[in-house]
Amino acid sequence: MVTPEVLVIGGGPAGLTAAARLAGHYHREVLVVDREDQAGGIPRHSDHTGYGLRDLGRFLRGPAYARRLVTAAQRAGATIRPGAMVTGWDADGGALVTSPQGRLAVRAEAVVLATGARERPRAARLIPGDRPAGVYTTGQLQNLVHLHHRAPGRRAVVVGGEPVSWSAVLTLREAGARTVLMTTQYRSPESYAAFNLPGQLGLRVPVATRTRVAAITGRTRVEAVEIENLDDGGRRSVGCDAVVFTGDWIPDHELARLAGVDLDPGTRGPLVDTALRTSRPGVFAAGNLVHPADTADVAALGGRHAADQVAAWLAGQRPDPHQVRIHASQPLRWAAPGLLRPGDPAPARRRLLLWTDELVRVPAVTVTQGGQAVTRQRLPWPASPGRVFRVPWSVLSRVDPHGGDVTIGVRER
Repeated sequence: MVTPEVLVIGGGPAGLTAAARLAGHYHREVLVVDREDQAGGIPRHSDHTGYGLRDLGRFLRGPAYARRLVTAAQRAGATIRPGAMVTGWDADGGALVTSPQGRLAVRAEAVVLATGARERPRAARLIPGDRPAGVYTTGQLQNLVHLHHRAPGRRAVVVGGEPVSWSAVLTLREAGARTVLMTTQYRSPESYAAFNLPGQLGLRVPVATRTRVAAITGRTRVEAVEIENLDDGGRRSVGCDAVVFTGDWIPDHELARLAGVDLDPGTRGPLVDTALRTSRPGVFAAGNLVHPADTADVAALGGRHAADQVAAWLAGQRPDPHQVRIHASQPLRWAAPGLLRPGDPAPARRRLLLWTDELVRVPAVTVTQGGQAVTRQRLPWPASPGRVFRVPWSVLSRVDPHGGDVTIGVRER
């Protein structure tokens, strides 16, 4: 039995940043448990630059960024236990942990869930065909290449056009594999133009829009994929020996479900308010478990925001019982955070995070409450599938925190 003041579950950017702030700034006793052999999260095996801009003010490669976060948490006084997996909860709300050193029961005054998100694998996407070797998600690919130094293949098809899809392309390139095709169901790649143009021109990656993988063929190893045009139904075969499924995120919410916290039907992660409280007192959630999935530095800043709210909880601050539910209407899939309470702080970075299933190039965000229009605000950046749509928190400034539910929408202005 161990009894830290705070238990942080997940040693990625959100969890480590929360731990560093709670231990260093608030002088709390913090235990971080992570199921991997080393803490650091996804950046640990994402060996390209682009990490740390918003939280650290600099560009770092993924492994360097992960090491920096681990070091900061340890220097602040947090205890990190890698290779320790939370398998459930006891009757008193304590976490049950299995590690190489044995089994632990952890009773903490507050818990931060920071278990992150994962990409849906091929089976979850119901892609038919053969079952050969050579089919990966981006996380599996990067683990294979950067941690185990193995070759994924020589010719690859990347499924998806999100920012993480170009991360997969860079990993393939570093491993000596050529991306022969990137396929996306949308009319334009979901990623930023700053990624799409250099990727297509500089890396010479052809992008097939309005297409999907209809089948995978191969005996022992992938030999080809069948690509279907979503507009006319035409199909063609593309030869390859590797397929990488990217994006299509789902939160690692199993522990949240076992804890009995309310889940958001849109994000499928814990339903949280702007202080990142869940429905279970003393349990908070942060990072891509809450908004699957944003960049690592945004997740880290969410962890910092959670730490401040955990400190307030430990100091005796309790939430107002009144709450307003924040809903998203089509083409938006979800909004995070999903609850607004009187007197609560603004969310991390003063941003409401949304996810859209359709491209809205020049968006106007609408807010209604109780069937009445509250706000309509134009934004100069697009709402694009495949990446989080960040909206200023000010769009909710006229919402009555004692009123009815709120609905957020978006349309072309």
